Amino acid sequence: MAALDSFSSFTTQLTEKLKFPLPGETAHQVMQASTKLRLTFKPNARTRKSAVLVLFYPHQNDIYFPLILRPAYDGVHSGQVAFPGGRFEPSDEDLIRTALREAQEEIGLRLTDVKILGILTELFIPASNFYVLPVIAAMPYRPDFYPDPREVEDIFEIKLEEISNSDIIGSSDIQVRGEQVHAPHYMVQGYKIWGATAMMISELLAVLNAHSPHSEN
Repeated sequence: MAALDSFSSFTTQLTEKLKFPLPGETAHQVMQASTKLRLTFKPNARTRKSAVLVLFYPHQNDIYFPLILRPAYDGVHSGQVAFPGGRFEPSDEDLIRTALREAQEEIGLRLTDVKILGILTELFIPASNFYVLPVIAAMPYRPDFYPDPREVEDIFEIKLEEISNSDIIGSSDIQVRGEQVHAPHYMVQGYKIWGATAMMISELLAVLNAHSPHSEN
């Protein structure tokens, strides 16, 4: 019961923090890769919308969220670690629905007990010409995962305490479509989390580490 009380307190505080101005680009820049494409390619008429789901849940007295490993394929996000998510479809009422639908399709998430807490800053991804909206949610228990093998090679359950440890931050040179990119990354469970996912995590951690909006009252 104590763990659930603690998780309830965590989600309540996070919900409040997400209502206030977000750190956005300031937090993104901490984990932003240096690419020529980012400097030269800007949103245009063909830019599409997408969303990802950042889902918190309690497990063994800790707080976790899932990340997925994309399968190897002939595409810009081949073999990358990411949040479950995908492109907006005309049948989606909004981008929150996009994030939920994609999480349901990719990791088999049952949406019954998922509660939306808020959103982070929309992020432009030049390599795929997408705007992506991180949607923050929670459920009061550890979900059962049923990965779609076409879209998900593996699922990682990431402990919030683990991703909050600055010792896991590093940087390395990564080949992306023939360009050598120098990218900051989080090293988790033997994988490098970099690019847009790392930038979203950076903003999430900045929000979590911010003082409570009511702490001075």
